Amino acid sequence: MKASTDRTDGLRALRWPLRLTWAGMLAEALVQALWPMLTLCLAVLALLMMGVQDSLGGNLLWAVLGLIGLGFLGTLIFALRRFRVPSRMAALARLDASLPGRPIRALLDDQAIGAGDVASMAVWQAHQRRMAERAARAQAVKGDLRVSKADPYALRYVALLAFLVALVFGSVWRLGEVTQLAPGGAGGALASGPVWEGWAEPPRHTGKPTLYLNDLAAGALSLPAGTLITLRLYGELGALTVEESVSGREVAAASEPAQDFTLRQSGRIAIDGPGAREWQITMLPDAAPQVERMGPPEVTALGEMSLPFLARDDYGVEAGEARISLDLASVDRRYGLTIDPDTRPEIVVPLPMPIAGGRQEFEEALIENFSKHPWANLPVSLQLSVLDAAEQQGATEVSQLTLPGRRFFDPAAAAVIEMRRDLLWSRANAPRIAQVLRAVTYAPGEHLRSEVMQLRLRQLIRRLEIRARYGLNEDVQAEMAEDMWGLAIELEEGVLADALERMRRAQDRLNEAMKNGASSAEIAELMEKLRRATEEYLKQLQRQQAQEGEGEGQQPQGESMQMTQDDLQRMMDRIQELMEQGRMAEAEQALRELQEMMENMRVTQGQPGEGEGSPGEQAMEGLSDTLREQQGLSDQAFRDLQEQFNPGTGAGENEGNEGRNGGQGRVQSHEGQQSEGGEAGEEPSEEGLAGRQQALRDELRRQQGRLPGEGTPEGDAARDALGRAGTAMDRAGEALRRDDLAEAIDNQAQAMEALREGMRSLGEAMEQEQREGQPGQGTAEGDRRAEARDPLGREQGGNGANSNDAPLAQGPDDQGRARRLLDEIRRRSGEAERPELERDYLNRLLDRF
Repeated sequence: MKASTDRTDGLRALRWPLRLTWAGMLAEALVQALWPMLTLCLAVLALLMMGVQDSLGGNLLWAVLGLIGLGFLGTLIFALRRFRVPSRMAALARLDASLPGRPIRALLDDQAIGAGDVASMAVWQAHQRRMAERAARAQAVKGDLRVSKADPYALRYVALLAFLVALVFGSVWRLGEVTQLAPGGAGGALASGPVWEGWAEPPRHTGKPTLYLNDLAAGALSLPAGTLITLRLYGELGALTVEESVSGREVAAASEPAQDFTLRQSGRIAIDGPGAREWQITMLPDAAPQVERMGPPEVTALGEMSLPFLARDDYGVEAGEARISLDLASVDRRYGLTIDPDTRPEIVVPLPMPIAGGRQEFEEALIENFSKHPWANLPVSLQLSVLDAAEQQGATEVSQLTLPGRRFFDPAAAAVIEMRRDLLWSRANAPRIAQVLRAVTYAPGEHLRSEVMQLRLRQLIRRLEIRARYGLNEDVQAEMAEDMWGLAIELEEGVLADALERMRRAQDRLNEAMKNGASSAEIAELMEKLRRATEEYLKQLQRQQAQEGEGEGQQPQGESMQMTQDDLQRMMDRIQELMEQGRMAEAEQALRELQEMMENMRVTQGQPGEGEGSPGEQAMEGLSDTLREQQGLSDQAFRDLQEQFNPGTGAGENEGNEGRNGGQGRVQSHEGQQSEGGEAGEEPSEEGLAGRQQALRDELRRQQGRLPGEGTPEGDAARDALGRAGTAMDRAGEALRRDDLAEAIDNQAQAMEALREGMRSLGEAMEQEQREGQPGQGTAEGDRRAEARDPLGREQGGNGANSNDAPLAQGPDDQGRARRLLDEIRRRSGEAERPELERDYLNRLLDRF
C-alpha cells in the first residue's frame, strides 16, 4: 500500500509539466507543418500592401494569381502530410527522457518477483520513493520550433521582413483592391464610385500645381513639357481603355489599371468607357536659359574685376559659370612669352545667383580678382553659361578680352611682377628670370628703397638660380611665385610708417597712373588714397607744430608756406576734376604744384585774433551755411515743380519770398523781374540746379575732411550722418539732371535731415570736449553773463539790442540750448506743409540769428 501511495503522489506532481510539454510538442508540430504556408502568406500580403498589383495587368496579373494559388495549395498539402497531433504517452516519454534515471517509467512499473518477501518489498518501496522524489522535480520540456534544416535559405525571415516594411511604408487599405480584381467585385466598384482617376503633375521647377483630371472638362488643355500623367482604372479589366499620343510611344489602346507616362509632345489623351473623356493637350515648351554681358568689366586699382551680366529663363535660372581660357594666338610672344607655356586648365568661376527674389530675369555682377593668376593682364577668351532646372544650357558667344589684374606703377614692383608672370608662364624661364633680376639689383639704390628689399630680392635670385640648375617642380614654382607677389606688393605700397613718406608715395603712384593711362576707376581709387595719406600727414604736422609751440601762435623758424585744410582740399578737388575731364597734362602740373607746396608747408586753421573761433565752431558754422543753402535749393526745386503743373503759381508772392535762388539771396523772383540783390535774368534750368547741387556736395566733402572729434562716438556719429547727407545729395543731383524734381526734393529732404543729425552729433562732441578740457570751472561769472545774453546765447548790446557779430553760445549749456533752438527753427522751415507765411518768418529768423 505504501508503494501505491508513492506512485500516485509522484504521477500527480507531473500533471502540469506533462500538459505544458504536450503543448510545446503541438506548437512544434504546427510550425514544422505550416511554415511554408505562413511564409507564402506574409510575402503575398507584403506585395499587395506595397501596391504591386498596380504594375500588373491583363493576362500577367491572372498568371501571377494562378501561381500564388498553386503555391498555397502545395503548402496546404505539405502541412496536412506533416502535421500529427502528439499523444499523451509521447509527451510523457519526452518528459521522462529529460529526467535522470527515467523516474516516470519506474513509477509505472510493478514488482515482478519477491512480492511475498518482506525484505524485497522494503527495497522496492525505497526505490519507488526515490523515483517519486525525482519525478516531483520534473520541469516542462520546451518544444523545438527551429526549422532551419527545412529552410536553409531563411525564406521565412525574408517574408517577415517584407511584411514589416509593408506595414511601415505600405497601406493595409490596398488589400481591398484585391476584391476589385474578381468579376463579382468589379460590378460593385462600377456601381459605387468613379471608374477612373487621373492626375497631371508638372515638373517641380515650373511652380505649377498638380491637376486632378476628373475635375477638368473635356477640351483643350495646356501643360508644361515633362508633365507626369498618372491614370488609375477601376473595375472590370478591359472595361476602360486609354489612348494617348503625347508621350511619343507607339502603343494602342491600353487597359492596364495603372498607367504613367510623361508629356513629350502636343497630342491627345482619351479615356474610352464609362465616364469617357478626351483632352487636346498643348505642350508648353521649356525654353533654354539665356545669358548676356551688360558691358565691359569694371576694374579697380587693386585689380578686382566686376563683370555685369543679365540672365533670364521662363522658369528660373538654377546655376551658371564663367569659363576663361588663354587666347594664345593674341598673346604678344616676346621676352619671357616666346616659349610655349605650361599646360594650365581653364578658369571656371560660378556666376553669382540672387539670394532673394525670382530668377526668371535678373542682373548680377561677377566680382573676382585674378591679379595673382598667371593669365592676369593677358588676352583670354571668356564665355558665360547658365543652366535651368531641366538641365538646358544657354551660353554667350566666346569673346576676347584682357583678363583684368592689378597694375603696378613702381618700376621695381612692375619688373618683379613681370618676372613672376614669366615664371608662371613656363618653368623653363627660371634662368632668364634670374639674369633679369640681377640686372635690376645692379644699382639697387635707384629702384629699391630699403636694404631689406634688396636682401629679399637677392635671396630670391639665389633660390631661382639653384632651382633652375636642378629643375623646378610645380610646388616650388607656386611657392616662389607667392614670394615674388609679396615682394612686389611691398615695393608698390611700401611698409613706411612715416606719414610724409606715405603721402609722397601716394602722389608718385597717382602720377604714374596718369602717365600710364590708367582707367578712371583706378585713378579715383588712387586719388582717394592720396586724400587719406594727406589727412594723416596733416594730423602729424599739426601735432608737431603744437609740440614746437606753433599752436600757441608763435611763428615758425624759417620760411614756410602757410595753408589751411580747405586750401588743400580745393587743390585736390581741382586735380580730380581735371582728371575726370581728361585734361591729364594740367592735372599732372597741378599735382606737381601740390607736391612742391607740401614739401614746405605749415598747416593753419585760422590765426588768433581773426575771430574765427575753434575748429568745432568753424565746422558748425560751415554746416549751418550748407544746411541753409540746401534748404534754399530745395525750395527752388519745389517751386519749379509747382510751376510745371500750375504755371504762374509763383506770381504774387510776398516780399519775404526767397525767390528762385532760395537761400542764395533775392536775385530773381518768380516772374523773372529784377529784385533786391541782383539783376533780372533767365530762370535757371535744371542743369543749373544740378550744378549748384554738385557744388554744395563738394563743399560738404571739404567740410567732412576737417571735421573735429575724430575717434569719439559723437564725432564718428557726425561723420556717418554727413556721409548719408552726401549720398542723398548725389542722388538729388542725378535726379535734377534727369529733370525728376519730385525725386530730387525727396533726396534733398533726406540730406537736410542727415545734416541736422550731423550737427547735433557734432555739438555733443564739442560739449564733451569742453567738459573734459575745463573741469571744475566756476559758474558765477557764467551766471552773470547769462543774464545779458539773448535766447541764442549771444551778448546783448548796451541798449538791449542783439549783436549779430557775437558768437553763439559761449558755454556748454548755452551752446546746446542755442543749437537745439536753431535746429527746431530749421526743421520747421523745411516742412513744406506749413503755411508760406510761417515759413517766411522762420527763414527771416534764420537770416537774423
